[in-house]
Parts: sequence; structure tokens; C-alpha cells
Amino acid sequence: MKQKESWVCGECGHDQMKWSGSCNECKRWNTIQKFIEVADSKPRFMRTKSKPLLLKDIVLDKFEKIETELKEFDRVMGGGIVPGSLNLIGGDPGVGKSTLMLMIAKELCKAGKRVLYVCGEESLEQTKNRAERLGIDSDQLYLYCETQFSNIKAQVEELEPDALIIDSIQIVYKPEIASLPGSVIQVKEIAMECMHIAKQMGITCFLIGHVTKSGDLAGPRVLEHIVDVVLDFEGDPDLGLRILRARKNRFGPTDEVAIFQMNEKGLEEVPNPSQIFLKERLKESTGSCIVPTMEGTRAILIEIQALVAASAYAASARRASGIDPNRLALLLAVLEKRVGHHFHSMDVFVSIAGGLKIKEPAIDLAIALAISSSFANRPIDPHTIVLGEIGLGGEIRSVPRIESRIKEATHMGFKRCILPKRSLPKEKGLIELVGVERLEDAIQILLS
Repeated sequence: MKQKESWVCGECGHDQMKWSGSCNECKRWNTIQKFIEVADSKPRFMRTKSKPLLLKDIVLDKFEKIETELKEFDRVMGGGIVPGSLNLIGGDPGVGKSTLMLMIAKELCKAGKRVLYVCGEESLEQTKNRAERLGIDSDQLYLYCETQFSNIKAQVEELEPDALIIDSIQIVYKPEIASLPGSVIQVKEIAMECMHIAKQMGITCFLIGHVTKSGDLAGPRVLEHIVDVVLDFEGDPDLGLRILRARKNRFGPTDEVAIFQMNEKGLEEVPNPSQIFLKERLKESTGSCIVPTMEGTRAILIEIQALVAASAYAASARRASGIDPNRLALLLAVLEKRVGHHFHSMDVFVSIAGGLKIKEPAIDLAIALAISSSFANRPIDPHTIVLGEIGLGGEIRSVPRIESRIKEATHMGFKRCILPKRSLPKEKGLIELVGVERLEDAIQILLS
């Protein structure tokens, strides 16, 4: 055994010979940490001789995805769980990652698969209590409380399960590596070992990961490159809604989301998210605007809420929840320059009801109108939806997939839609369509 001293970046995993204030690879500051790695003289993995093959000579192995009764989860995964895949799921503490994984284990057991659930952070009794609360009673689910990876690997070789769930990867360690559990080297080594288990033995692996204060998955960025699927489990622990989205998926799309409702019996699928997000809105309320946003292949109606109030301090506040704060600053500048609203002595707060985080620019017009509604203290027609991207000149730009958005709005009973003039569909439906070219026109129609 030889010890090797190295300095590793906690953000990207870059290895360098000496300490520096910033990482030479990702340029982040104060992320370099000292690690002592024990190098084994024996190779960990035996390499087999291989040769290049022509594309036409490669035979594809046909595999069937494992479908579960959780249709929302299957859609995010691209149609089901792929056998032999390595999946990483991350989320805030208490959001329900362990609950979701136990429900997935239940579905795998229903499909006749043997599952080994490694509960490193909780005792067997705690995990069993959660399983009983979720109604799980299967003779194919094995619970194993262990944090040392060599013991976990020995049980995998003995039981030969079809699926392996590790809760969590930050608590599992290899004693031959001279670093603490959860460190960059430990996380990388455990992920590499799980990748070989998944690919060589055909075992579907799920790794639960923690997130940092900034909301990113803990550990080096290379961890996300190793796995096949990266899932983000979002939601406020104090609220009932949970949102599962795929950040990376080698077997399906990366723009799908699944919405669940947390209750006493675990996570329950939400087939109609628009109804959930709009059921508590107050009609005829100022600063409220409804917009259809696209999450994957599905349109969802959400409520944009804005509050404009006089500031008690010299520096006015700008706060955004669920949207990019930089985008909010841009829209406020457009409102001041093109419309004439003055916010220099006003505090502006914008939020998306329900805890969703939306990045698409199609909600720009709804944000601007919600701010204008609160500024003028005039409500927007509760039966009207708006959508459109706003340019720096105050023009309303077109948005994609307008038919799906209008269809969802019609289904939810809305009567009128304010949208970009260039996006007007050729066929008229049951909803009144009003095309606008400039931000001033939309404000004139809704708030005059």
C-alpha cells in the first residue's frame, strides 16, 4: 500500500498536485481540499482484450423496460426502468427520497424482481416502519443496514438481486481509502464500483444523493457523468407537492416531470397538476396571473403572483421564488422603460404558487402583467390566461407548442387567451384568442 497526497476540487473533482485558491478546471474559489489516497499495487478491475467492430457488425441486445404502476415515474424515466442501469436521485433532506425509493422497490417486487435495499443512514426498524406505513409486504425485498462497501458487495454477490438501492452514497465508504465518507474520492470510487455492478452483473442500481446548500448534488460533477440517469426530487418539505424531473437520461427525454402529493400513505400521483396548482387561487385578486407552461410533453397551468409595495429603506428589495432573479430584473427594466412604471422606491416580490421552478421565457408576459396588476392595484380577468416572451424592446415574441397550451386552458374552463400575434393558430377553438405585438397592448387590454 502506497499513500498518495493530492488536492481535489469538491465541485468538479479535478485533481492537482498542490493547493491553490481556485480550481484550475472549473475556476471555483475555496473548493480545493486535501486528500490522502491509498494506492493498491493490484489492479481493481481486470481488463479484457477487445477490438474495434464495424457499426453494421454490432448486434443490439433487446431489453424491455420494467413498467410500474407509477405512471408519472415511468414517463420521467422514459417509459420504465431499464435493467442494468445506474440511476442517481438527489433532493433536499426530508423531501421524500427514501419514501420514493421504497415505493419503487415495492413496484419492482411486484414485477417479480429481487431487491436489496441498503439503509445506511437509518436502522432496519426505522426502514421497516416506513415500509409498513407504505403498505409494503413482500418476500422479495431485503433490507441491509451497512455502510462499508466491501460488505455490501459481498451481499450482492451472495443474494444476486435484480435491483440494488443504496441510501445514501454519501454514507457508504471503502476503508482502504484514507478519506472520510462523503468525500470526493469516496463518492467517486463508490459510484465507479456501482457502475461495474450494474453493467457487469446486469443489476439495476439506484443511488440516493444529498444536495449542497446551493441546491446542487453533493460530490464531484464527474458523479453525474458516470450514472445513466440523474433525477432531481424537488419540493418544500412543509408543502404536500413533490416534483420529480430528469436532469440527465440516456434512455429517454430530459424535459419530463412527475408531480406527486405527499400524504400519510406516502407519495400519490397527481394526474391533473393544473387543478392542484389553481385550486387555492383567489379570483379577482391583484397581482395574480395564470399562464400555461410546458413541462416535457404536458402543459400545466400555473399562477404567477406579484406584490409591489412601497419600500421602507433606501435600497428597494427584489425577490423571486421559482423564477430566475436576473430575468425579473430584466422585466422590471422593460416595464420602466417601455411602459413608464417606476419601481425605484418600490419592493417587488414575484413567486410561482406551488413551489415550481420555471425557466422557459414563455412566462415573461405573465410575470410582467402580474407586476403591473399589483402596481396599478387592478385585478386581471380570472378567466384569462396570458403567455409570451418579452424582448428588450417591449415586443411580444412567439412561443412554441401553442396548441397544447390552449387545449389545457380550454379544458380548465378559461375563456380568453392573450398570446403573441405571431403565434395565433389558424384554427379557432372554444377559447377567445387575442394577439398582441407589444407589452403596452397587453396591459391596455387587461388593466385599462
